[in-house]
Amino acid sequence: MKKRAKDLWNYFTTYEKVWFFSILILAFVFAFLFPEEDVNGVNGKLIMALYLADTFLNILCELLISKQSKWNFIVSVFVEITEILICVVLSYRFATMASTLFFWLPIDIISFINWNKHPDKVDDELTKVRKLSGKTEALILAGIVVWTLGVGYFLTTLEIGTDLFGGNEVLENIVCYLDACVSAVGIANGVFILLRYREQWVAWYISAILEAVINILSGQYVLLVLKVGYLTNTTYGYIKWTKYIKTHKAEKEKLLSL
Repeated sequence: MKKRAKDLWNYFTTYEKVWFFSILILAFVFAFLFPEEDVNGVNGKLIMALYLADTFLNILCELLISKQSKWNFIVSVFVEITEILICVVLSYRFATMASTLFFWLPIDIISFINWNKHPDKVDDELTKVRKLSGKTEALILAGIVVWTLGVGYFLTTLEIGTDLFGGNEVLENIVCYLDACVSAVGIANGVFILLRYREQWVAWYISAILEAVINILSGQYVLLVLKVGYLTNTTYGYIKWTKYIKTHKAEKEKLLSL
């Protein structure tokens, strides 16, 4: 166990360890500064515990994705379970809950299997990654817009009350449309990750920004720390994947020219 713990510690770079613990400590600080109130009859401390668990699991998952590790999908399963619990407890974000339950959980398992089939030839701890074509990106963007408008409108017609917005229907409707957009971008992100496309990091950028807006509107300030973590690690992951793709493209072209 001691050797495994040491190997796990050495697996991450100094930057990655500093980033991970900085976000985690900051989240605990915010938990004390902005304690959660009881919502829908659920104790605020339990809600905060779910937020902190979500933060811990998400930043670990993010690090593993940036390192092109297939094990990120195992951690992601626990992320999805935690986020479903948050949606149920708060009685909100039903589009995200549905996409998590019926899309993300299955896609995590399928992605783990798929990534297992594409290890790097030199380092089997890495998975081969690639980039997307322009035409496919345009079609996906159009699909996100249609999904957001259609699902967002449907969510506004549901009469499921929550204490989270203090009875402000306008605010609740805005969150419905934002939630629909996040779920659409999330599905695109899941497909990108499954197929090992670098553009999944772009989807993470969009998701993180939209999620941050929802967190502010919902008064979930501790989760803003997680979004800061998303944005910084997304930049790190995008750079790492881009460097990998360029390096292996150059190597492939060199072999073909021989």
